[in-house]
Amino acid sequence: MKKLTLLVCSLFFISIAAIAQQTKIDKKGTQQGHTDENKFRQMKDLLATPNDQHNAAGAPGHQYTQQKVDYVMDIRLDETNNKIYGDEEITYHNNSKDHLEYLWVQLDQNMRADDSQTPLAKSNSASAFITPDNFKSSYMNQKKGFGYNITKVESNGKPLSHTINRTMMRINLSEALAPGKTFEFRIQWNYKINDINKDGGRSGLETFPDGNNNYTIAQFFPRLAVYNNVEGWQNMQFWGRSEFALEFGDYEVSLTVPADHIVEATGALQNEKEVLSKTQRKRFEQARKSFDKPVIIVSQEEAEKNEKGRATATKTWNFKANQVRDFAFASSRKYIWDAMAVNVNGKTIMATSLYPKEGNPLWEEHSTRAVATTLKEYSKLTFDYPYPKAVSVHSERQGMEYPMICFNFGRPNPDGTYSDRTKKGMLGVIIHEVGHNFFPMIVNSDERQWTWMDEGLNSFVEILASDVYDPELFASNPAKGITRYMGGDQSNISPIMSQGDYVKQFGPNAYTKPAAGLYILRKTIMGPELFDHAFRTYAQRWMFKHPTPEDFFRSMQDASAMDLDWFFRGWFYTTDVTDIGIKDVKPLYLTDKPSERMVKLKEQYKQYFDSLGDLVYITDKKEDANGNAMRKYAEGEEVPSYLYSVEFEKPGGLVMPLIVELTFADGTTKRETFPAQIWMRDDNSVKRVFAATKEIKSIVVDPDFETADVDTSNNTWPKKEGDKFDEFKNKQKN
Repeated sequence: MKKLTLLVCSLFFISIAAIAQQTKIDKKGTQQGHTDENKFRQMKDLLATPNDQHNAAGAPGHQYTQQKVDYVMDIRLDETNNKIYGDEEITYHNNSKDHLEYLWVQLDQNMRADDSQTPLAKSNSASAFITPDNFKSSYMNQKKGFGYNITKVESNGKPLSHTINRTMMRINLSEALAPGKTFEFRIQWNYKINDINKDGGRSGLETFPDGNNNYTIAQFFPRLAVYNNVEGWQNMQFWGRSEFALEFGDYEVSLTVPADHIVEATGALQNEKEVLSKTQRKRFEQARKSFDKPVIIVSQEEAEKNEKGRATATKTWNFKANQVRDFAFASSRKYIWDAMAVNVNGKTIMATSLYPKEGNPLWEEHSTRAVATTLKEYSKLTFDYPYPKAVSVHSERQGMEYPMICFNFGRPNPDGTYSDRTKKGMLGVIIHEVGHNFFPMIVNSDERQWTWMDEGLNSFVEILASDVYDPELFASNPAKGITRYMGGDQSNISPIMSQGDYVKQFGPNAYTKPAAGLYILRKTIMGPELFDHAFRTYAQRWMFKHPTPEDFFRSMQDASAMDLDWFFRGWFYTTDVTDIGIKDVKPLYLTDKPSERMVKLKEQYKQYFDSLGDLVYITDKKEDANGNAMRKYAEGEEVPSYLYSVEFEKPGGLVMPLIVELTFADGTTKRETFPAQIWMRDDNSVKRVFAATKEIKSIVVDPDFETADVDTSNNTWPKKEGDKFDEFKNKQKN
């Protein structure tokens, strides 16, 4: 026994030594040879150390604090000159335990100012053609006049020292703001509104041939940056892509616009009787009781009549919002308006849409219904939607989100017809942007730094909500869809855990790869029950707070009792790929005849083998097969007469569960799933023996494309001749 133990141990350590070779990753991200690092090692080298504000379970710690910023704003829309004028009073609450020497304010509109560095940070080569306007702005130093014009910064009626650094403004305090204290100050400003279709931008105006404009206005006022115990001040410059880190607060906003405009905004409307007609109010009351279909508040006929005029008088719409991190609004005389009630766990929420006639019939048919579906489905997976409404506004080229309101594209042809592609795009963007109310408008992650924490999580829940709205239109497999990106040239791919401004392929990195990873986690690795509980736990822990990536990773494991470090490390911190295949299949046979080698072993370790009693042998020699070898021990049970030793290989660097489908001679199938931990001791290959009472005709790895396998040419046995991936794989190995 001691000799046998020594022999086994020697073989074990020889195997370990063979495994411990330097891993080489080729340009496709596949693993060559064996790894010298265990893919299942814990992530303590990557995650921030837990503390009393972000604890080890992924929850807010007992000392967690966050700042609060309240705004009272008077905003005027100058339609004649396409300018915004603002006067805001800000109350900053220092809830931290730190003394603050200064405050940082975000000036997002300066990203498109004439002296902005954003255009200078882009590689630019000559094109074969260019519009005259672009030529002027690019090569003739044409000034467009965008960016903030700050006219006043004061506190208690006295000028307040401040310093502007591009898209950030430092408020220089005369004395440090102590913990628990507040600071009140005032900013007056104005800026020229950009034309979205000509100048670009996430907000602005859309012009129509009839001379009317559709104003979708956001990032329009100076906003306080986040201060927390993780980053200190989050004052990274806004380069135009990575979005925002903002504090929660209460808003009171007065919007003065032309009197014939219809307005929607973040918050609850405070003066319906002053700004809505009696007919509009009556219709809105009907909408508050209509849970099955939208009610038209302003019809297309009324909107078409309205857009032919041009009011010179103004109206002021008053909105109030509590515990929101931002404010946005939409204003136009072209709007059709509809709304319906949504029941979210006994609470009535209003789903609302505004759209010009150019959006019909598509928008009237689907927008508000899509908003309602989004609120219900997201609430199931996270928390009950806490705000009183959610609004979808149509603009030709926008897809952008803010608390309670979002701006969305998707326009039919001029004759009102539209393709499934247009419909799918429109529904997808509405569900996505309304879904952003949950991530990051409530689960308030740092968009400027970790784009995937809002875009990726939101894109994942969007997949589930879209499938509920129209399962045929949105039928897809995110895991299969991401393989082209993941299997691409590694020099053009960044890990998900990269700051958004530095990512080369922003869409796949921030949206589709995180979403596909969570889809795999839910469907294949954890299962819906465990995943949904953990995901809901994370969302509810961090609603109205500032989570970090560590909080998400830890919460998912803490609430599920699953060690997922191997998954998060590989999927989020590397650009490795999944590639699992079948290396070899050997038929085996039962026999009562030991091989010569077995005879020698029995003689050498006689005491051990005598202790085992009767033995049945397994051989790879068909001529020695004896199907009756086991039957006398089976007590009438059916004995598997077909055995197959299958060796699976893993050229890819990612660890994934091993999903195997067996097809038998009679056409029936059987599926077995082995957890990812099957690769714990050998990251290169593993073996399994499959026993069956029927002959196995074929074996397939990952038959439903659940694991984002980038190369399926090695997924079948017998190997399919002329597999379309052969050429791809050969290139990969060369």
